[in-house]
Amino acid sequence: MCIRDRYKINKSAAKKLSKEYAIAAYKEMLEGGGEVVVPQGAEGEQVEANVTAVAVSAAEEGVKKKKEKLYKKKIMKKGAGKESIPKKGTTVRCHYVGKLEDGTVFDKSKTGKKSQPLSFKVGMGKVIKGWDEALLTMSVGEVAQITIEPEWAYGKKGYPEAKIPPNARLIFEVELVSYD
Repeated sequence: MCIRDRYKINKSAAKKLSKEYAIAAYKEMLEGGGEVVVPQGAEGEQVEANVTAVAVSAAEEGVKKKKEKLYKKKIMKKGAGKESIPKKGTTVRCHYVGKLEDGTVFDKSKTGKKSQPLSFKVGMGKVIKGWDEALLTMSVGEVAQITIEPEWAYGKKGYPEAKIPPNARLIFEVELVSYD
């Protein structure tokens, strides 16, 4: 359910709130405030809105900004098409090579005679977020270069055991082999 529907705020009422007023309403809500009356609108109507709705709307806008995609995908080889894209929670199998921006390989699935694809439940947080998000857009047989920003990789801490430095942008070549 949309925030505006939950708190009975129409679109024009939300647009009429000034930044300063929204901040004041949010502060009042934190101090235990209740109903807030929004000043007269352009058409002269008076609009009432619950302070919680203002705060939640502001929080919802912050969430939208955080949903920004922090990876880039370049398709190297097309896969089987839209009907073969895995869904969240399915087990995927993929081969990959992981590199730092300077080209240093830090991990790969094909190593000599042992070349088993990596297997995990996609979209469940079993791997870095960039992988989870990107693999949910790939079809079976597709090979893609995926560049993942630090926030969706190993972040400020890096991953010293794999020789991944802090705030490293990672580049993977990934092939989605199969899923079930």
